[in-house]
Amino acid sequence: MTDACIRAVVESIHSSPTQAVLYLSGGASLALGLLMSVPGASNTVLEAVVPYSRMSMIQLLTKIPAKYCSQQTADEMALLAYNRALKLSSPGSPVLGVGFTGSLATTRPKQGDHRFHLSTRTSDRHWASTVTLSKGLRSRDQEEKVSSYFLLKAIANACKVSSTFDSELTESDVVADECERFFDEDKELEQLINGQICFKVYPFSSDKSNGDRKIILPGSFNPLHDGHLKLLEAATSICGDGYPCFELSAINADKPPLSIPQIKERVMQFEKIA
Repeated sequence: MTDACIRAVVESIHSSPTQAVLYLSGGASLALGLLMSVPGASNTVLEAVVPYSRMSMIQLLTKIPAKYCSQQTADEMALLAYNRALKLSSPGSPVLGVGFTGSLATTRPKQGDHRFHLSTRTSDRHWASTVTLSKGLRSRDQEEKVSSYFLLKAIANACKVSSTFDSELTESDVVADECERFFDEDKELEQLINGQICFKVYPFSSDKSNGDRKIILPGSFNPLHDGHLKLLEAATSICGDGYPCFELSAINADKPPLSIPQIKERVMQFEKIA
């Protein structure tokens, strides 16, 4: 029954429009296998990276983390994954970044807790949780299974998919430091200006028939005028198939950064002609 329930959840994840990048270290590899083993995985999984060695993690984070297995590291991994998903995703698709770092049972006894930290990031939500497993209760395979199920439920939640299967945590396991934050448009734009996220997409057109390729016309659009529209039209006719996009530069090397009200005012111009 559990296998059938899990498969149904994965099928629902693949049927959702969300596209994801996953960064996993120290556990939960079974979750990736579950996602990839069900047809339709290419609808969901844009990229999966396992930065298992210390040097691999350092290169991913572009710094030496204070702790390799911590909530802060999982949060940073999720944000990096989210930004990567923005760049790889189909135009207008909702994206998800997943960060997981764990310290599970291994070949030698561990002095510290057996635990894992998980973080998910979407355009309007950040969710994080730390789970401490009851030490000595499970084998490595069993801890891998529990962490994978917990991760899969978190992915389903981020994709707005119901997950009814049991993650197999017991009363002796501790789920702590669970937090959830939501972002409105102003907060997203603040994160953009601060460099936390690489861009924000306003998908005014739902037509994705032109595929994954983007044809981008950058500018300040102050104001948007007919010349801009004709330039993008000409570029589209030259380049062939592609999703036409305007890129508004919030940060410009030769000009002061745009304020949040300025960005929203200029974006509104595109909404009117979308």
